[in-house]
Amino acid sequence: MTGYVQVYTGDGKGKTTAAIGLAIRAVGAGRKVFIGQFVKGMYYSELNALQKFYPSIVVKQYGRGCFINRTPTHEDICAAGKGFNEIKEVIMSGEYDIVILDEANIATYYNLIPVQDFVRLIEEKPEQVELVFTGRRACPEILERADLVSEMKEIKHYYSKGVQAREGIEK
Repeated sequence: MTGYVQVYTGDGKGKTTAAIGLAIRAVGAGRKVFIGQFVKGMYYSELNALQKFYPSIVVKQYGRGCFINRTPTHEDICAAGKGFNEIKEVIMSGEYDIVILDEANIATYYNLIPVQDFVRLIEEKPEQVELVFTGRRACPEILERADLVSEMKEIKHYYSKGVQAREGIEK
């Protein structure tokens, strides 16, 4: 099987959710999935669900909590760099059919990881490994190399009415 590069981006809800749906479908077909979550270092309900698929789906977080409302620290950058190095090893090992780089687009936007590192990863990945990038603000260099790009567009969201993230829905 040929592995392609997919990107789920945009300001709408559902990028990570779409990638998790793909992971579950892949497991149903006997494939193995690795999900590396950049920026995220907090509890999300999907972690409980995905544990039930272990070892077919492995999830690792490479964040220290949410810094979106502050400037990333040196520790944030180090955590992302460590994650990138681990994910690169995972991809090159060929052990996983699909590798989801959750919030990788945000990691490049906030300069946690140079975009050229991801470009090189795309160019060097084993042919059979499918890569999935998620996150807002996907950079042109990644979009240009992707085989599939889906943009989630917000039309309306109850968050604008003050509704906070709800467990099991947004977190």
